[in-house]
Amino acid sequence: MNDVLPEQSARWQFLEGAVRDVLDQYGYQEMRMPLVEQTALFCRSIGEVTDIVEKEMYTWQDRSSEKKAGDLLSLRPEGTASCVRAVIEHGLAFNQQQRVWYQGPMFRRERPQKGRYRQFHQVGVEVFGIDGPDVDAELIMLSARLWKRLGIDGLRLELNSLGTAESRAVYREQLVEYFTGHIDQLDEDSKRRLESNPLRILDSKNPALAEIIAQAPSLPDSLDDESKAHFATLCATLDKAGIAYELNPRLVRGLDYYSRTVFEWKTDKLGAQDAVCSGGRYDGLVEQLGGRPTSAIGFAMGMERLLALMPDALEREQSPQIYMVLVGDSAQQYGVMAAENLRDANFRVQVNAGGGSFKAQFKRADKSGAALALVVGDNEADAGTIVIKDLRNNAEQTTVSLAELNTELMQRLAP
Repeated sequence: MNDVLPEQSARWQFLEGAVRDVLDQYGYQEMRMPLVEQTALFCRSIGEVTDIVEKEMYTWQDRSSEKKAGDLLSLRPEGTASCVRAVIEHGLAFNQQQRVWYQGPMFRRERPQKGRYRQFHQVGVEVFGIDGPDVDAELIMLSARLWKRLGIDGLRLELNSLGTAESRAVYREQLVEYFTGHIDQLDEDSKRRLESNPLRILDSKNPALAEIIAQAPSLPDSLDDESKAHFATLCATLDKAGIAYELNPRLVRGLDYYSRTVFEWKTDKLGAQDAVCSGGRYDGLVEQLGGRPTSAIGFAMGMERLLALMPDALEREQSPQIYMVLVGDSAQQYGVMAAENLRDANFRVQVNAGGGSFKAQFKRADKSGAALALVVGDNEADAGTIVIKDLRNNAEQTTVSLAELNTELMQRLAP
């Protein structure tokens, strides 16, 4: 887990603002869920035989006032399960469409490496009540627009379809038969998954299994006709929108609840952590968690990974525009009043505090990153004037009245 220091927070704020702006353009509304949920929620949604549930969640037993064991609670390892729980609990899904998004910290106890932390931040985007491929395409086009807004290039889009639960059951039997014939070559994780969820073997990162996995039966061959038509329409829409993609029949995603469309945006710039944005359909999850049957699709993207890919120059302006240098009792009171008037006019103003000589205050002004210093001594306070000194260029300093100040500052600070 790590801190975001003041000099880093401007990039975070730029990213958060860009995400909000793009999602506003598409009509998505923000929702906020708690960090802590009952552990059973993630067991039922993600799947008990997954690395997340078995190895990575931060889980503890809640205290009980009756001297008996309380519920098992967990810090959320991902956002979709919490979002679905909230949608069911507040009656937002049945017979209506919802386009929602959320952002915030998630927690997984895994080995930290570049782009991966035990507390990490995600943006999640979810749609409920729309079952056609048009909304699948909308989410992919939305994410592509965000990459443009953030100045991120070089990402590649991979697509696959997992079909319905019925077509996956047929494919599951084929996989079990195939991998059972190679049981001696499987690692322990894959042997354990063979009976519980053999599709997860296709997601193995063990290079020793690459050749075996490459020769395994292909999922697209087992798809039902409806899923094939759904996927073909999605691909045609992306073709018309000019969004390039690669078909990857081995893309199964790591969570058990996905169906039909799955996709990932990947990069070659972050080492082993190549997935930047991952998502897909989970049409059965709302019902699985106790709601009425509801179609759903969504994606999540890691904010730390996006920040690592963003150009260095992209950030929200955070430094003050103006630093007030104040020496003298009258100057202090006069300067504070002038600074408040400037803030009313939407200037970013930092006022010197804690006293200090002119020299000391100008050092602070330079360190603040401000473009201009407004200098006030007791003489200026008595005369109702302010001295403007340019901190970044060699322009002459100017003395102006309070009445002239706003106009002069707007001219000097204009882009």
